[in-house]
Amino acid sequence: MLNEPLFSGFFIAQATKVNEDQFIFLNPCMKRLTLIALLIVIVFIGCTKSTDSNQNTTTTPAACTGTKTFSSDVSPIIQSVCATSGCHNAGSTNGPGPLTTYQQVFNARTQIRSAVSTGLMPKNGTLTSDQKAAITCWIDAGATNN
Repeated sequence: MLNEPLFSGFFIAQATKVNEDQFIFLNPCMKRLTLIALLIVIVFIGCTKSTDSNQNTTTTPAACTGTKTFSSDVSPIIQSVCATSGCHNAGSTNGPGPLTTYQQVFNARTQIRSAVSTGLMPKNGTLTSDQKAAITCWIDAGATNN
């Protein structure tokens, strides 16, 4: 009876058994839902922050060579990369707020170290490994105002 015509005399359709896997891929509604789910996953993956293969995104301590000072090593990096318009300039409410003075940088040192060493900051660029080392080594050495 499975392969017999549904109506005698006229062959309109043949009844066939469809298993669960065939139902998902033969049913137009299920095709659309599967496609939509796949597109959502692709968009979600595409929107995550990508990392450059040359960018150090580990939290391992940088090799500290020599004494790092705030005035000659850290402040120039912070002022040129972080304390810019739209990031951490005067009046900023982003993250720890403005990073324009030693005291502001000192107060945010834990957040800065974490964001720099993991590669989350800066948002609009990257730091070289020497810049990362200068900041993290200065913080690890006590973040003195020197």
